[in-house]
Amino acid sequence: MELKILILGHLLVISVAINVGFLYRECCIGRTQKLRNGNENCSLVANGREPHFCESSSSSSSTTLVQAEAVSSSEAEATTEQVIDLDHGDPKMYKSYWRLTGDKSTVVIPGWMFISYFSDVGRICWFLEPELARAVTRLHNLVGNAITHNRHIVVGTGSTHLIQAALYAISPQDAPDPISVVSAAPFYSSYPLIVDVIKSGVYKWAGCSNVFKKKHGDKMYIELVTSPNNPDGATRGPVVNGSKGFLVHDLAYYWPQYTPITSPADQDIMLFTVSKSTGHAGSRIGWALVKDPEIAKKMTEYIVLTTIGVSKESQIRAAKIIGVVCDTHEQRGNTLKEVDPFFDHSYNLMAKRWGQLRVVVENNELFSLPQFPLGTCTFSHRSFSSQPAFAWLECRGDIYDCESFLRQHKIVTRSGKHFGECDKYVRISMLPTDEVFAKFTERLSNIT
Repeated sequence: MELKILILGHLLVISVAINVGFLYRECCIGRTQKLRNGNENCSLVANGREPHFCESSSSSSSTTLVQAEAVSSSEAEATTEQVIDLDHGDPKMYKSYWRLTGDKSTVVIPGWMFISYFSDVGRICWFLEPELARAVTRLHNLVGNAITHNRHIVVGTGSTHLIQAALYAISPQDAPDPISVVSAAPFYSSYPLIVDVIKSGVYKWAGCSNVFKKKHGDKMYIELVTSPNNPDGATRGPVVNGSKGFLVHDLAYYWPQYTPITSPADQDIMLFTVSKSTGHAGSRIGWALVKDPEIAKKMTEYIVLTTIGVSKESQIRAAKIIGVVCDTHEQRGNTLKEVDPFFDHSYNLMAKRWGQLRVVVENNELFSLPQFPLGTCTFSHRSFSSQPAFAWLECRGDIYDCESFLRQHKIVTRSGKHFGECDKYVRISMLPTDEVFAKFTERLSNIT
């Protein structure tokens, strides 16, 4: 009897294990396969950002077909329930363009390359790949948006890395108190986090430039000047204008698809990035054009201390991409017949999107958008108003929390409070895929 009970117990354990195994396979492997085969668009997410997975069936082909049709019908019905996430400036808009360039923008790196830490020991920034340095200079000379002559190029892991490097380089090391870092509101929402994340005793976030100017204009400070500005797209200059100030110009959006290039920027420290210029945010490459060699040395020192340089693979890819951008303009129709010149294509796409959004907003009394003056672009010779990478949307009337209001309609944005402004404003990315942007404008137009 005891033996029989023991055997039955073992059989029960084995049965449970087998069933758990089947459940695991159906659930986890099915989820993985669904993820692999699913839509690449991460900005549209069903059921409040949680992906929806359908159970698979292996009983018969006819049953599978019926289930597939049912799933298709269900997804069609659930379209209006999908969350449209426009909180981040993820530049997926550019993906379709770069697909068309094919092998022209492809980089193959042999395994023996990039073994050394060093790239060019003759430069201040000794880990900067010469190919990227040439590409950056060529691009700025083509567009005419920045002076490169007698400037030192410092490469970083995105412009965020370079902001911290610049703060390290220009902050007085022997001051009794941390130097104040300011920016005019609405300022980039990550500035306070970038400045204070290290909890440096050398510099600290001190808020809005206008407030600082009134209260502490005679003290030392560093002002971050973003132009065109993130989030509102305005053309900016320094605000404090004190005698004891240092300036860092963040020019990530000073490109001809977003704003007219009226003159080459000629500042002491100018920051750029491939994230918003070409759309390659995942490569994490930014660069600084620095006038003072001592500041360039200190910025290089910071990058060495934090990351011992910058990925050479990313630098070479960025150089290749930038080279293709220049080729599409300098060799129109010769080597890249499949695509339009990059900045022409990007300008037209941004113009189309801003035109669509303005029509929606003008026909809805609940919202408003900023207006921008006309300017003539020295690069494209077009006269146009700025068409920023972000829309700074205001909710009118009795809507005091615009982010929460739009979230009720399953549109995710970023509240003005993160930018030093009030909750009636939100920042909306203009750079998602065509599908996401079309769904966004459609849904916004239906809000009453």
